[in-house]
Amino acid sequence: MSVRIAPSVLSADLGRLREQVEQAVAGGAEWIHVDVMDGHFVPNLTFGAPIIRALRRVTDQPIDVHLMVQHPEHYLAEFADAGAAVFTFHPEATVHVQRHLTAARERGMLAGLALNPGTPVAYLDEVVDDLDLVLVMSVNPGYGGQSYLAASTDKIRRVRAVLDRAGSRAALEVDGGITAETIAEAWGAGADTFVAGTAVFGAADPARAVRELRRRCAVLA
Repeated sequence: MSVRIAPSVLSADLGRLREQVEQAVAGGAEWIHVDVMDGHFVPNLTFGAPIIRALRRVTDQPIDVHLMVQHPEHYLAEFADAGAAVFTFHPEATVHVQRHLTAARERGMLAGLALNPGTPVAYLDEVVDDLDLVLVMSVNPGYGGQSYLAASTDKIRRVRAVLDRAGSRAALEVDGGITAETIAEAWGAGADTFVAGTAVFGAADPARAVRELRRRCAVLA
């Protein structure tokens, strides 16, 4: 199982966005992660389609968009047109989950479902064949810089079991508190894709930080 690092621009210096993204990519980051918050589903307000378009001009790497918003389906067309490669949303934020997963795929994006710490893993059973990615939130969403919740490790194992039983090749992503100290635990539990904000863009050398995250997983490989 390969390791994919997806640095989150939530923690980037937007005045140095091109520089910092290029540094992360130089270190081996495969995806660039964008956290979209509407101030309703979570208590914060962040980015929209303009940041996706800006990143598309900065890098050719896939843009991994995580929507923490009510009615994420309203953003499907706009985000696809802006250049999003991955469209992940929360089941609690909408009604017709399967329909919207299918719509994301029809627009050329990978379809992802995000599970908050309190969201049951059982949500996946009904839509596992429609998923390209499952995102396990290892913090309660809304703000960067939080600490990894220890209970997330068991949840990652349970999600991995669901995907394996279904024969799914969906990515298993983890977001929240991922650092050089916590990534190996999440990797060992079955995750393969890691969102890291402060650990990458808060470092003096983002390229080196990305390489160190990957090295910590390689120790267990």
